[in-house]
Amino acid sequence: MSFPALSQHVILLAGQSNATGQGDKMVSNSLFKTEKGFEYDVLTDSIKLLQDPAGQRWKDLEPANSGSILPAFVYALNQKTNIPVVVISAARGGSSCHQKAELSNYGTWDITGKLFHQTHEKVLAALKITKSKLSAIIWMQGERDANAINDGILSDKEYKQSLISLIGRFRKVFGKHVPFYIVQTGDQSGRPILGNSQVRKMQQEVASELKYVFIGYDKTPTFMNRNLMKDHVHYNQDGLNEIGIEVGNMASKILK
Repeated sequence: MSFPALSQHVILLAGQSNATGQGDKMVSNSLFKTEKGFEYDVLTDSIKLLQDPAGQRWKDLEPANSGSILPAFVYALNQKTNIPVVVISAARGGSSCHQKAELSNYGTWDITGKLFHQTHEKVLAALKITKSKLSAIIWMQGERDANAINDGILSDKEYKQSLISLIGRFRKVFGKHVPFYIVQTGDQSGRPILGNSQVRKMQQEVASELKYVFIGYDKTPTFMNRNLMKDHVHYNQDGLNEIGIEVGNMASKILK
């Protein structure tokens, strides 16, 4: 499947396990059907219709465990713009933003790790097929760094600088004005709230200080009380759908 140049939005979703998606594909696929939603498949180097589980197991990147935010996000964006959307999923469960927070072999998005470089490679391959530029990036990550803050391994300012560095690296290769939507990190049951709240504070500061960086969704701290958690750290499909719809609606205003 090929597209004429600039006829669609090409969106990257990156981060850790809530970005890969730990929801329910039966729910996401049945609720959000559209003929204008596509995904880049790096294993076949092709564009296919989007269906959960989105993503592929390729190098250190992982597919959705089952359901993700992507069907809801694409549906919402389609409804507002009526323009086809091609998504690229590039996430790794347990990955850190700062190298100090890296855990075992889960990887890091810091300059010391492989995840950014592998994502760069995957996005370039998708852009070659779509003959387009990257329209936006959605970032869902922070739980690993929050735990490192709780454990005294990482400071909030170190996390902030690692996020700023990551955004800078993305923009160096994909354009200095590419919109960057942060889904704020939720809380984790059984863990101190301090690390997660500090991560959210730093995410908010980054969005306030950098142009074209936005808080795409900020209600994840309410998920425990609203029965939107699958387990102690992962969002269920209802939560993922809510995130996808809200970020899609926000993106539609900017991408117009």
